[in-house]
Amino acid sequence: MINADPGHFGPNTMMWKVNKEITVLFGGARALLMHAAHPLIAAGARQTSFYQRDPWKRLIRTLSLQNSVTFGTIEEANDSALRINRLHEVIKGEDPVTGGYYDALDHEQLLWVHACLQLSSIFFYEKTVKKLTDEEKDQYHRENMLSAKLVLIDIENMPKTHSALKKWVIDRSKKEEYLKMTDVAKDVQDIIAGGPVPKHIKPIWPFISFTAFNTLPREFKNIYGIESSKVKSIILGFNLLLLKFTRPLLPPFFRLIPPARWAKQRLTKNPNLKFIDKASI
Repeated sequence: MINADPGHFGPNTMMWKVNKEITVLFGGARALLMHAAHPLIAAGARQTSFYQRDPWKRLIRTLSLQNSVTFGTIEEANDSALRINRLHEVIKGEDPVTGGYYDALDHEQLLWVHACLQLSSIFFYEKTVKKLTDEEKDQYHRENMLSAKLVLIDIENMPKTHSALKKWVIDRSKKEEYLKMTDVAKDVQDIIAGGPVPKHIKPIWPFISFTAFNTLPREFKNIYGIESSKVKSIILGFNLLLLKFTRPLLPPFFRLIPPARWAKQRLTKNPNLKFIDKASI
């Protein structure tokens, strides 16, 4: 048996089970919309000018961190988190829109980003792969708390179950003025609606965009002016079912994200394989 570093998790964990699926990545666009609807998260993005210079950089950075922490070696995961933490140290100031103080190392702001990504990942896994039990979702949540700890979230002061985390997000989103349509949120809306999309995902982007907007919780739909309808619900349900039933027919190359395939290769064939040798994470 090859003596390879399985990382913080490993192939028998819920983190691997959920995050390896390529359809779970569709949740990234949904999470980005949820992030941008928070004016203080938007303020941090405005400071760094991510959406003006490179509209995909923030999403790719967030997903790359999740993939590195899930599928990388312990050293790779810790190094990725350290790079993000150092970047976050300088993202702070007064939000010109709300007058509030934004700080990329603030517990609640960090938790908002973490929570929206987790909720979207679980949502798309259940819609495109299979339903999870409450215990499986809570196991994912407990495992993902390590990811939270790596990016300096105070895990002693975060919800202890997946359902509690979901309630935390929804309860806050219902507060007056907690969510806001800002210039950054409008930029993100335009990007998701069909802005400068990378060429390799352009053919499937209309589907990703449609599902991102139309699976948002009601409070977020209100911010972005997304109207629900019976026709939209039918189209959405059909598309998600189509994904769910065609997924088992796909070979691993198309069904699993590259970092998951690389991690399996590291554990079974090449223990010295580094993510940095395969991609920029």
